[in-house]
Amino acid sequence: MRDNLWVSSRVDAQEKANDLDCLPYSVQHHDEGVCLLVRMGPHRILLDCGLEDTSSLLTCSAKLAIPADLVLVSHAHPDHARGLLDLHQTFPLLPIYASEVTTKLLPLNWLDQDTKTIPQFCHALPLRSPVEIQEGLVVELFPAGHLPGAVVILLTYTTKDRSYKLLYTGDYFLSNSRLVEGLRLEELRGLDLNVLIIEGTYGTSRHPHRRHQENQLAERINRAMADGHSVLLPTPALGLGQELLMLLRSHHHFTGRNIDIWVDGAVANGCDAYLEILPHLPPSVQNFARHQPLFWDERVRPRVRRLQPEHRATVGKSPCIVLTDSTANLNQYCQRETGPWMILLPEKIDIKLNTKYSAPTKDETYLLAQHSDGSGTTQLIHNLRPQHVVFVHGSPTYLADLTGLEELQNRYHVHSPSAGTFVELPIGDTFLQPAPPETNYEGELTELGTVITVTLPDAITHDPRWQQFADTGLIEARWQGEELVLRGLSAREVLHQNSDRQAWCDMDCCGTCRHQRGQRCWNPASVLHNFKVTLEGYCPAFEPLAKTS
Repeated sequence: MRDNLWVSSRVDAQEKANDLDCLPYSVQHHDEGVCLLVRMGPHRILLDCGLEDTSSLLTCSAKLAIPADLVLVSHAHPDHARGLLDLHQTFPLLPIYASEVTTKLLPLNWLDQDTKTIPQFCHALPLRSPVEIQEGLVVELFPAGHLPGAVVILLTYTTKDRSYKLLYTGDYFLSNSRLVEGLRLEELRGLDLNVLIIEGTYGTSRHPHRRHQENQLAERINRAMADGHSVLLPTPALGLGQELLMLLRSHHHFTGRNIDIWVDGAVANGCDAYLEILPHLPPSVQNFARHQPLFWDERVRPRVRRLQPEHRATVGKSPCIVLTDSTANLNQYCQRETGPWMILLPEKIDIKLNTKYSAPTKDETYLLAQHSDGSGTTQLIHNLRPQHVVFVHGSPTYLADLTGLEELQNRYHVHSPSAGTFVELPIGDTFLQPAPPETNYEGELTELGTVITVTLPDAITHDPRWQQFADTGLIEARWQGEELVLRGLSAREVLHQNSDRQAWCDMDCCGTCRHQRGQRCWNPASVLHNFKVTLEGYCPAFEPLAKTS
């Protein structure tokens, strides 16, 4: 650890006043959260504290009174904020700042404690208003999308010779969602940025439009309920659960229908917290709330209710929808006396499932993104044009995909540090890009009659992604221009695909089209090409499966 680089006297710090450095305590390569220490001249700024164990910060502070001069919090999700209370209790004089909404949502990270005993330790900063928080150091917050109160943080450090600008995105989303307006690129253009610290949650993945994601999910829930299933949606307490509720309340598949939507645990607490910040939500949401309750409503169908103990005996005996904590024991809902359940799990959120339930169950994943995809990531970078790009927040393989992009390698200093790796951020006029990481591998192809063998190097199979890619030993291949793209099929896809095709065997529909694989259309002639499809859907480019004897 290079902590002693910052354990210098104020005199030594002044000699390095033009330096910009970053030391990540954690970059959420897995589930450990995000916590970064940035130095701009003599100023030490801690960006987020998603650490469950803050002992690494105590190590840094062994030679200093506190581990940083101040803490800035991007938003209230646990992977960015759960260590703040412990940090405050250990260093009560350490100033902590966030947006006003985030200060109101932070207590949801410590529901195991009496909220009345949690001190108001986080100070609110205004949006879009520069604040000189220390001499020569200015902070400005801009809405980031993703979650109410989430912000991107602009730090400007000014010396007598020049100014240095660093932007930290936290978690951001360029698109509008049901309850949060997306990050506005026009607010950030022309900043003359030196350093951008940016999340890379989805790597280089590309996503369909947000509304398409919502419609696909609504269709799957609607179909499951039509088949007699109750639907179980485990989610984090803040953000996704409330987005799902608004989708279910306003989508044409559900409005006016005699359906019960039950909300349990911390997700229900999150709904209460949203009601407290209603004046800060988008105007469309406030207008909705003028005509009917935002969440709790037993009068308008579908009914949205908090799941109380007296309701548990009846939940699931007829098709309903349950939203609950991502950490909940799902056996409490999937009881023997209930009907069958469809468990829908959000992609990119690690939720552990039991292997056995008392009631019949099947589980699937869905995408309702709250982070920008690969194209959104590169779009933000190219709009800001910083000298240094530092990727955090994502699996090492996804971040390696981003740092390996030629369009970024040729324009910026690109970094993807692991926890404890000190990053120097020299600012100058000369562009000296480090060597790109190795992301392309060569193999061999052997063709013998009707058998084609592809031999891959060890570097491919040693990659952590290989275990999932080769899980079933089955792949699908398709041409993409002049390149052949291979994709591994998961056991869930194989089983789901086989059962779906049996279910729709008598119809001309996507379920029996030869171009549908893994609930996605692979027909270049179809308007649905490369999109997820509903199995009962149909397009003019339909071609039936080949008959088998």
